[in-house]
Amino acid sequence: MSHFKSTRGLLLALLLVPIFFGCNSASDDAGRSATDDSEEGPFVLGDLIKPFDPPTAEELEKKVSQNGGWVDRPVLDSLELLRKRQAKEPVLATVSEAMDIRNTSDAANAKILSALGRLPGNKQDVDFNAQITRATPQALNNQNPLLASSMSEFEVSGLTGFGLFGFDWKFMPFASSDSVVSWQTSKDGYYDKVVMRDDLLWSDGTPITAHDIEFSFRVIMSSRVPIRAQRTGTDEIKYVKAYDDQTVVFFHNNPLATNVWNVNFSVIPKHVYEKSIAEDPTLIDSEYHVQLEETPVTGGSFEVVKRDQVEIVLQRRESAYMFKGSQVRDKPFFESVRLRIIPEASVRLLSLEAGDIDEMNLEPQQWSDQTGGEDFYKRCTKARGLEWTSFSFQWNANTPYFSDPRVRQAMTYAFDHAEMLKVYRKGLDQPCTGTYHPTSRWYPGNDNAIGVNIEPVTQDLEKAGTLLDEAGWVDTDGDGYRDKEIDGKRRKFEFTIIVRSAKERIDLCELLKQNLRLVGVACNVKPLESATLQDKMFNKQFVAAFGGWGTGADPDTSDNIWGTEQQRNFVSYANPMVDELFEEGRKLKKHRKQWKELKIWQDPDTREYLNIDENLAQERPTRGDCYAAIHAILWRDQPYTWLYYRNAYHGFNKRLRGYNFSPRGVFGYGPGFGSLWMPAEH
Repeated sequence: MSHFKSTRGLLLALLLVPIFFGCNSASDDAGRSATDDSEEGPFVLGDLIKPFDPPTAEELEKKVSQNGGWVDRPVLDSLELLRKRQAKEPVLATVSEAMDIRNTSDAANAKILSALGRLPGNKQDVDFNAQITRATPQALNNQNPLLASSMSEFEVSGLTGFGLFGFDWKFMPFASSDSVVSWQTSKDGYYDKVVMRDDLLWSDGTPITAHDIEFSFRVIMSSRVPIRAQRTGTDEIKYVKAYDDQTVVFFHNNPLATNVWNVNFSVIPKHVYEKSIAEDPTLIDSEYHVQLEETPVTGGSFEVVKRDQVEIVLQRRESAYMFKGSQVRDKPFFESVRLRIIPEASVRLLSLEAGDIDEMNLEPQQWSDQTGGEDFYKRCTKARGLEWTSFSFQWNANTPYFSDPRVRQAMTYAFDHAEMLKVYRKGLDQPCTGTYHPTSRWYPGNDNAIGVNIEPVTQDLEKAGTLLDEAGWVDTDGDGYRDKEIDGKRRKFEFTIIVRSAKERIDLCELLKQNLRLVGVACNVKPLESATLQDKMFNKQFVAAFGGWGTGADPDTSDNIWGTEQQRNFVSYANPMVDELFEEGRKLKKHRKQWKELKIWQDPDTREYLNIDENLAQERPTRGDCYAAIHAILWRDQPYTWLYYRNAYHGFNKRLRGYNFSPRGVFGYGPGFGSLWMPAEH
């Protein structure tokens, strides 16, 4: 049976600081588009917030008490979590043994990670004067964390930005003990209360307070501010109120399962921006904001001391861990972080082998063919791990070429997936079948009731041709290319796919071009620099694109990709059922409960395709059911041609210790560069 047909034989189209720009992970809080900055009228801070009169502290406590009281939530140290995990793990090799191992097998990889991935035993083991040098493919456009949208910007804001919350390698959320004293959620789920520490300082010496949290929320919820990556999710919050310098309460519209993620937005200093934002809501155009770009006020472990087209240099900020002469937080392991701007992967590898950079993500050919010899292992080693990062060809449904799902199916059938995986990905990656990774519980069949058999697609040119015929794209003039009458004019099926200017990405687009020529479709490949590509994607000025996404900490974060009219829904995909599933998923908890009615399951064709057990019609689905159903519907509709899941492949200087992998990416723990460190010389 065809992968794209239901049992009734109906043709069903195919199914986290974006990877269009080279990111390793996507932001958790991607946002909807802001209103045009040029609109007339005075600027109103927080104009997207519905009118609300928050209760007094006493009134709030009384109301919460009447509805079950407060429930304590975890306040944790991320590095301590990792230490406890590592204490339970067997040590498979010594450091010296790991240095001599060549990573040619699963066993070798496990030994390298076991020995070199551990945290230091004590402070004396660490060279706190060390500098870590990384490569980034593009220059920094801006330093305001609310405006971050590229890999470089997310990476820098992760080092310089202030936050209240974090999550572990299993995506379990917690409040950071570096910034929070206590975190409580009301029993009814309508309120979160955070008491902040009183030893927090911005880089200019001003205290970081709850008022900064409230102000940042109001900025995000201002239509004239061009928020690209944080409004979705944050806009589910009803209100944020600072009751005093340390106490902030998040009011929720509904007791959603996703509230725990919605409160985790970036924070900017109120005292810096409150008087300038009305004059310049872009936060980047005015002379004052331009100056802030040069010398920003930061709340994280580092501050930027140099920024140009060659490199970005960050310095450890003493006031981030010292307060009134005493150390109050862990000291970041590195004194400085240097991000060298190197767009080409080949140049990055040469720089790693020469010792000019300390770490990099390796392309498949680099891992398999270029890092096995003495030149590499003399100074470096490498390791790999599972990562939930997917890549795809992405079809703009708001164009005459890809509005029909049969055409999008045809693109997937025409592509030679086997050649891509074997030749271009060197057999290192697995085929991708949708928005959630097969090892996640959101994937159909994994601890959920959606038992769809989703299998990777293989090239089928005959099937591709049939689908194009059915969609009305045929060769009427005998020139070898398909055409179709659109708006009274016959148009040749010729389009351009845009892609970041990186060889490994361009190569796959060229393969697509070759494959499509076999079915009478002309495809032009247009490489672009990261910033230009980014602009075209956000403004939907493209027909097709190559790109990818990392995972968010919660499956609901992909609503900003697939929800109707969401800003990162670059391909203008729209499906009311998907929208309703996302909405339902936010409301549900882990366990099923009896339910009365849910419209999304009432369509008999959809129920049959999704293989819903009849008993589920008498139960309320879990969150897992909702997201697995979304995955299956997307696989049916094929807004993307999913290509492969890219695992993490990293090359490291042997001086580095503490690298760890998770589905979200590497280096995810603690201040500064998290678990990475360099040993002191004794």
